[in-house]
Amino acid sequence: MLSELYIENLAVIQKAEIPLTESFNVFTGETGAGKSILVGGINAVLGKRISRDMVRSGCEKAAVSAMFRKLTPGTLDKLAELGISCEDDELMITREISADGGSSARINSKAVPISVVRELGETLIDVHGQHDNKILMYPEKHIDIIDGYAELHGQLEDYRKSFRELQDTARKIKKLAVLESEKQQRIEYLNRFLDEVGELELEDENEDTNIEKEFTVANNSSVLAETLSRSHAAVCGSEDSSGMTESIDSVTGELSDYSDMLPALEPLIGRLEAAKIELSDIGGELARLLDGIDVDEQRLEYLSDRREKLHSIKKRYSCTLAELIERYDSYSGEAKEIAGYTKEIEELSGLKSRLLAEVSEKAEKLSEARTAASEKLTAKIAEELKFLDMPNVKILFKHEKGKLTANGMDIMELMISVNPGEPPKPIAKTASGGELSRIMLAIKNVSAEKEDTPTMIFDEIDTGVSGRAAQKIGVKLRQVSKTRQVICVTHLSQIAVMADNHLLIEKTSSEDSTVTSVTRLDREQRIGEIARILGGEHITQTTLDNAAEQLDGQEKIYSEILNK
Repeated sequence: MLSELYIENLAVIQKAEIPLTESFNVFTGETGAGKSILVGGINAVLGKRISRDMVRSGCEKAAVSAMFRKLTPGTLDKLAELGISCEDDELMITREISADGGSSARINSKAVPISVVRELGETLIDVHGQHDNKILMYPEKHIDIIDGYAELHGQLEDYRKSFRELQDTARKIKKLAVLESEKQQRIEYLNRFLDEVGELELEDENEDTNIEKEFTVANNSSVLAETLSRSHAAVCGSEDSSGMTESIDSVTGELSDYSDMLPALEPLIGRLEAAKIELSDIGGELARLLDGIDVDEQRLEYLSDRREKLHSIKKRYSCTLAELIERYDSYSGEAKEIAGYTKEIEELSGLKSRLLAEVSEKAEKLSEARTAASEKLTAKIAEELKFLDMPNVKILFKHEKGKLTANGMDIMELMISVNPGEPPKPIAKTASGGELSRIMLAIKNVSAEKEDTPTMIFDEIDTGVSGRAAQKIGVKLRQVSKTRQVICVTHLSQIAVMADNHLLIEKTSSEDSTVTSVTRLDREQRIGEIARILGGEHITQTTLDNAAEQLDGQEKIYSEILNK
């Protein structure tokens, strides 16, 4: 249970130490005094989200600490699961909120993630906030009430696991089906590409360059051979004509006959002899080049055909040979993958059928459990409501079965009739604010029987309620406090007088600041506060006497109402 709460610099609360008893604690105060801030502080130490705007103006951070004692087995088990030690059966949770938006938490002085605090907080306190009654206004939320009461969360999570697997399988089939519809066009393109490129047996990404070079040479080999042959004949001579070397021999022979008469011819004759040697060497080179030229018409035809095919395939697919080779490998894998789609769809379809049967079976079991639980739940809620001054109430869950969803196949809506002879109608359209408050309290009380949460907090559970109904709510809360701690924020004297610990939340303002304080009231102070609730600002002696009478008579009222 929550034994003490310490708040510092949270909104208008500068500092507050709030002692709490094990049974029934009530907070009262003027509207706007800061009661919602108190509940916000408790939510903070439970790991709930809290805005940095809650930090008191001008302060760097706010801090909320809560001391818990007499821990339940559920809390101790969760601490052990989280690896947090706990001595002397005491637990201290501290939450700090920085003005810059940061937040930190500690459990027994050990820093922990906020998520750990949130997980632990679920075992410590059940908070019913001002807006929780709205769950009754949304029919789609009503099924959660049954699941909580019937403790179906484990069974529901098992169902959802199978349901998610079914959804994933259906999505895969749909995706593959889309691919299947596009498969024919794509596979035709891939096969055409693979046939055309595969026929060329491409291996060397530079083949086109090499082919071009060889083709250029081969294509010009005949002309080149004729040129070399004529050149060789011109230099060295042939059967039909003499060459340059023979002409030089003739010239040098004639000049030599006259070299004695004209000595100047000797150098010229030497130069001609040298030229003859050079021409003979050139002739030999031309002969060797001519011998190296192989005029292969078949090779030339192959080169021409290969050159054309390579040029055509590159132009058709607008890429280089290297890219064609890369695409060929990639498209081969894609073609095999697409070919496997049909088989995979068949396998997934079989899995989907099995999962659908499994999910349907689990949904049916959930439905059966909810049907059984709803009958017990509504009977107990009706019993609670009779005590809460709604004696003629008829309440039931309208149960329909629809398509499979994440919550199963059930559509369950809470229906109510508050007057004899009226058929049950949707609670969201029928119940008043006061009736909603009592119905929610009844649901909380019934659900609490299934839980071991030691502390229940009710933030203005009395909305729309007055008179005898409010008195009944006060008695009910006191009755609940016999087995667990109850903390209640209220505006009603009928509820406030039933508490054994009455705390006043009071706001005072000066020119430069506003401060909210929390004070534990003694008997005389309680009479004054109850009189304020009853009479407002103008408190008379009659109002004070009435307040004292209510406070002193609460034990008698409690016993009378319970024993009726």
